[in-house]
Amino acid sequence: MSLILFLILTICITHTFAQVKDTTVVFKKRVLESTEVDFVSSYYSQDGEHAAVSGGLGTEKLNDFASNIIVAIPLNDDETLTFDVGISAYTSASSSNVNPFNSTFGASGASGQETEVNNKNPTGTPWQASSGASKQGDLYSLNTSYSHSSDNRNLVWTADIALSNEFNYSSKGIGAGITKLFNNKNSEISFKSNVYLDNWKIIYPTELNEYYTYGSAFLSKGHFSGVTVLDQNGVATNQYKPISFVGWDSTVRNSFAASVSYSQIATKNMQFSLFFDILQQQGMLSTPYQRVYFADKANYYIGDKSYIPVYSSTANQGVYQLADDIERMPHKRTKLPIGLRWNYYVNEKVAVRTYFRYYTDSWNVQSKTASIELPVKITDAFTIYPMYRFYTQTQASYFAPYEQHLSTEEFYTSDYDLAAFNANQYGFGFNYTDIFARFGIFGLGLKNIDFRFNHYSLTDGLQANIGSIGFKFVTD
Repeated sequence: MSLILFLILTICITHTFAQVKDTTVVFKKRVLESTEVDFVSSYYSQDGEHAAVSGGLGTEKLNDFASNIIVAIPLNDDETLTFDVGISAYTSASSSNVNPFNSTFGASGASGQETEVNNKNPTGTPWQASSGASKQGDLYSLNTSYSHSSDNRNLVWTADIALSNEFNYSSKGIGAGITKLFNNKNSEISFKSNVYLDNWKIIYPTELNEYYTYGSAFLSKGHFSGVTVLDQNGVATNQYKPISFVGWDSTVRNSFAASVSYSQIATKNMQFSLFFDILQQQGMLSTPYQRVYFADKANYYIGDKSYIPVYSSTANQGVYQLADDIERMPHKRTKLPIGLRWNYYVNEKVAVRTYFRYYTDSWNVQSKTASIELPVKITDAFTIYPMYRFYTQTQASYFAPYEQHLSTEEFYTSDYDLAAFNANQYGFGFNYTDIFARFGIFGLGLKNIDFRFNHYSLTDGLQANIGSIGFKFVTD
């Protein structure tokens, strides 16, 4: 209800601003002089030991290469149309363990995993990537946005449409916003709202998919036919029955967001901005292939029984524990971030950029983010900037590590993204700008190059690196 009221307020204020018209325009410069083309690429790699797919332990090794092409086209003096096309290709040791067993030991049924059956002693381990189909994937995205500026450039309307798709998830979004400048353009206030309508393609962990497909007889059908299931002592058993597991009857996830921001040039050297967002999510907020193991349930395995005693360490090279259930989370989540940006220009060569955000949500996660960036202009064209970011968050109400949940709980997850942790990010970047775009390629003038590199270190052991580079071109 609060979100609906906020959206109504946004629309009302937007309508009020739309009635304001300043007819004292002396000179009208084009919003965008010529078509601009941005090429942005990034490479991200990480590794850790708390994979959510494996119930809170196992390798989190992931590599991702992403590229975007952004084309901004001036339609006339006042209007701009922008297209942002992106593709991301990744390999993930963690998600490969949706089906942790060798590639010919696949799932039957409709989960989208392998269907060939081979009952010759399948093995797996949460500490290594399997060769399953979910080991790698691609994400495709398209965002189209339109903006219109008033004659005096004090009022800007925006609208956008967003589409994205990957092997197990698709999203459609629409949004609109308005920005009002006043006080000789020294002050600015913006309102924006978005709606995202998303859908999961349901993929369950292999063993739970077989149970979902065949019911209580699953140990003698599908790929479990002829496969030995082991208990905690390595003894063959037919007692594994994940009765806590039931399939999802809905695959929908909808998100509704509204934001307001205020920016002010306080002095010739100082600028600050404030923002407040509200986001409400509804529907399937769990990830359907993330396993959970209960402390009050017996353990069952497939693989080499000699590795059972060292299952939770990297010494385990050949056995995988069968899930008790998948992650279960509430069907609603409300997120409330509020933040501040403060920039100070020390002189013509040095500036200070700072950022702070406080976040809270209905799952009892609270976080604080603080960052600082120090651009230093080496020449008129080259700028370098070291940067640092600190992040801390509390644990969600529904999180517990591997085998610490109880089957009597209503909601549970072992995803360490919802655990308590601190994170440090160190990085640097450099920027080259040529306002005259004197260097050309394929009929485009190079206006800007921006490179960044950051290293992330989390207290839960995850380490990550990301490097990105962007090129901005303008048409002649």
